[in-house]
Amino acid sequence: MLNSLTVDVEEWFHICGVDALQPDMWPQLPSRVESNTRLVLEELNHAGITGTFFVVGWVATRYPALVEAIRAAGHQVGSHSFWHRRVYELDPELFATDLQDSVDALRAAGVAEVTAFRAPEWSINRRSEWALDVLARQGFRIDASMAPLRIVGDVSFPREPSIRSTPSGPILEMPPLVADRFGHVMPMGWGWGLRMSAPARVLREIERANRQGRPAVLTIHPWELDPDPPRITLPARLRFAHYFRLDGFRERLRTILHSARFGPLHAVAERAGSR
Repeated sequence: MLNSLTVDVEEWFHICGVDALQPDMWPQLPSRVESNTRLVLEELNHAGITGTFFVVGWVATRYPALVEAIRAAGHQVGSHSFWHRRVYELDPELFATDLQDSVDALRAAGVAEVTAFRAPEWSINRRSEWALDVLARQGFRIDASMAPLRIVGDVSFPREPSIRSTPSGPILEMPPLVADRFGHVMPMGWGWGLRMSAPARVLREIERANRQGRPAVLTIHPWELDPDPPRITLPARLRFAHYFRLDGFRERLRTILHSARFGPLHAVAERAGSR
């Protein structure tokens, strides 16, 4: 079965809810997104993999050549919003504006068609399901924002690709890989769950999902491959989410990439729709 490796292309300082990291501060902070994303591109090239890169519009505006390098390498390019704000903190009008700004930035960087979206911090949840209608109305066909996980999402959300109906038409939801451990659901396919898990365990969970007919969607951030990532003081929960077990992650990821089949979300969606 074809799985998907997705990349949220954002800066190390694109952390929601931190007063010291508001957008007016971003131009003053050292940028790492270009060099770190190129590390990701190298790893995917060596593994012979194409994936889906969800690019923050603010990044696309400043680094259009990086967006072109992603596209030229054969990867799908989707939107990760423009200002990297949680969707449930916006209203439909503000979300639609931010979404259109992100699409405009990607098109200006040479992306002809933008049909896939991922919300910052998996922020399409029970508080913001209205966002699916906004996405469908603006021509998006795939959303990958609804995590079947407590706190950021809902454990009752489907773990497999599923069609969500909206007043503006259907949209395909592509959830990330989760795993049941110690009576809890954990984020096996992204974040601290992916970083803390041995490659063999991740591969077993991918195989288990595939046996059940579910493609596994994995997600990484370029800053997770940074050999010397900048660090700032964060609240405990955010500190854990962003800094836990970064050491050696690139090597562990490499093992996973070379041991399973991955493709862009649109290819996975086509196969899911054909079954």
